[in-house]
Amino acid sequence: MAREPVAWDVAARVASVVGGREPYSRSYHLAAARSELEDLVPLGEALVARETGLTPPSPARVVLTDREGWVRANIDSFRRLLAPLLDRLARRPLPGPLADAGRVAAGVQMGLLLGWMSTRVLGQYDLLLVEEGEERAKQDIVYLVAPNLFQLEHRYGFPPREFRLWVVLHELTHRAQFTGVPWLRPYFSGLVSDTVGGLETDPRQLLERVRRVVGELAAGRNPLAEAGIVSLVASAEQRVALGRIQALMALLEGHGDVVMDRAGGGSLPSAGRFAAVLHERRGSAQGLGRLVGQLLGIEAKLRQYEQGERFIAAVEAEGGPELLSLVWRGPDWLPAAEELAEPDRWVRRVRPGAA
Repeated sequence: MAREPVAWDVAARVASVVGGREPYSRSYHLAAARSELEDLVPLGEALVARETGLTPPSPARVVLTDREGWVRANIDSFRRLLAPLLDRLARRPLPGPLADAGRVAAGVQMGLLLGWMSTRVLGQYDLLLVEEGEERAKQDIVYLVAPNLFQLEHRYGFPPREFRLWVVLHELTHRAQFTGVPWLRPYFSGLVSDTVGGLETDPRQLLERVRRVVGELAAGRNPLAEAGIVSLVASAEQRVALGRIQALMALLEGHGDVVMDRAGGGSLPSAGRFAAVLHERRGSAQGLGRLVGQLLGIEAKLRQYEQGERFIAAVEAEGGPELLSLVWRGPDWLPAAEELAEPDRWVRRVRPGAA
């Protein structure tokens, strides 16, 4: 049996080192926060349902984890997400000792990525675990990364209960989107399969694309800024699917931010300050951090929040929440990338005769 081309155990160890010490995660704060979530999660679900009209089929499971736990959950997700590509790579290994060196190098790179991200992420709805059977115990979970929450609360003097509810509202909104809209998860999974399933695995083609990217960077252009390193291995067809994923995620992320702010508006007096700090934090990466973000496409993801929010504001200004709700009717009702940039084009398409 072919060995996996990524040494995932190495990735986990490297991520643990990069993630660093967590001064709050093993203190009394952790037990108190877990107890508090028993009240905050049902409240958050009720607020999200009232604001969105989307009702998940079951109560949410929210797990308060440390950075290493978040990394482990994401390694599971990556292994499933990248399975078609990894299977092909495993069938075409490098010769001799180069194969092991390649596995370790890939594990180190994945560990650096996950370790860096583990110091930034506050919450995540894990939507990629969609297998049947025993693996269902790992699915449909909202993760909150305790040390990162605690650090921001301490640094900015945030009221802990308010801030944790505010963060969980965003992730519960994502869960409502993917479990309350029946067609959305299979549609998203299909786009991911279309993108990952056909990614380039020919080493010669990859080398040529790397050389082309280096030339672009030398000329002062960054061809990876919009899609990250996946653009190195994506064909024209995969880039189309990738564009649809990016447009969908811009809508969902913008919707998550809007719902988070609105749903908590009456209950969270500090919501405006939370939003201001998080907005600044998203745009604060400089130097190496910014380069890493560009290479991985993370910077493009951060722009999705703003683009999605602008689209929602424009659509609701034209026809209120009723017009926006049309996006949940089916894939054909979703805005394309150009419609996100020019919302009136989407309005005219879904409601002929509109301004």
